[in-house]
Amino acid sequence: MRPRIIIDRNIPFIEGILEPVADVTYMPASEMTNSTVRTADCLIVRTRTHCGAALLDDTNIRLIATATIGYDHIDTEYCAAHGITWHNAPGCNASSVQQYIGAALAEWAAAHGTGLNGKTVGIVGVGHVGSKVEGLCSMLGMNILRCDPPRADREGPSSFTSLDAIASEADIITFHTPLTTSDPYPTCRMAGSLFFSRLKKRPLIINAARGGIIDEAALMQAMDADRVSGCVIDCWENEPQLDRTLLQRAFIATPHIAGYSADGKATATLMSLTAVNRFFSLGLDLSRFAPIPQRQLVKVSESELVNALRASYDIRRDSLLLKASPGKFEYFRSHYPIRRETEIILSRR
Repeated sequence: MRPRIIIDRNIPFIEGILEPVADVTYMPASEMTNSTVRTADCLIVRTRTHCGAALLDDTNIRLIATATIGYDHIDTEYCAAHGITWHNAPGCNASSVQQYIGAALAEWAAAHGTGLNGKTVGIVGVGHVGSKVEGLCSMLGMNILRCDPPRADREGPSSFTSLDAIASEADIITFHTPLTTSDPYPTCRMAGSLFFSRLKKRPLIINAARGGIIDEAALMQAMDADRVSGCVIDCWENEPQLDRTLLQRAFIATPHIAGYSADGKATATLMSLTAVNRFFSLGLDLSRFAPIPQRQLVKVSESELVNALRASYDIRRDSLLLKASPGKFEYFRSHYPIRRETEIILSRR
């Protein structure tokens, strides 16, 4: 029998791919309810669809594919208890977030009349995304501190440092962890009052990971106390209801779009399609799935690197739009324009 699949209509590059082998319905995330998904065999979703008992009880759903790295919107314990398989898309938008961080750092450097070479950056979470950010910061000549307790436990502590050390030594601190609440590695509000009280160098704080990793009230108190020089916020605690004060105070404020390059979206869609294809044995040939051209390769000298990062993505535009119309948070996400990634490499001249 053909599987019945419901797809978030804002997932790009997917329309028409599954129709030859499945019965497909597209709908906005806001319309995915227990009654509307009851007879579906599979859901393909984004982070806006919470997949727990309220949605899944007494349904036919056997597979959930989320076209996102994060999966805190999926109740994994419920799925395990009810025989529902789920797949996320790890690493799908790592290069997109790297581009976002590069543009933010370049704008910050330009605005403050400073260079990035020799600055110390603390990277909290060194998985798919954090590793890409590490590569970028290395290319920029920055000193790198890596904090990743799960990796440190697996690989040994020699290449990693503590969150306290980052608080003490970093000029810039950027977060790239999942949002977790349970031991042994909880990240929810890991940057709270205690963390901010330990800052020594008035760092720039960046959150392009998950809302809730940073305690926003504590962040603003740290800014009031001059412990933090500024912040770049893409992920917010109570999306889409933003703290308007923090929004206006942020150096860069964007509507959770750091990973929203066309390249990252295409990769996430392909990973979701691959999971569905395998689970239902649909026999689709996805090897030719290429909805966009390959990304551009640009070679630059070290002196040109910061300007190249600024030119690759106008992060200021996204920030100005959100600050002018914070009530359009979801609109900006669902109507995000095409942003292409540029692969920037150093040319040794």
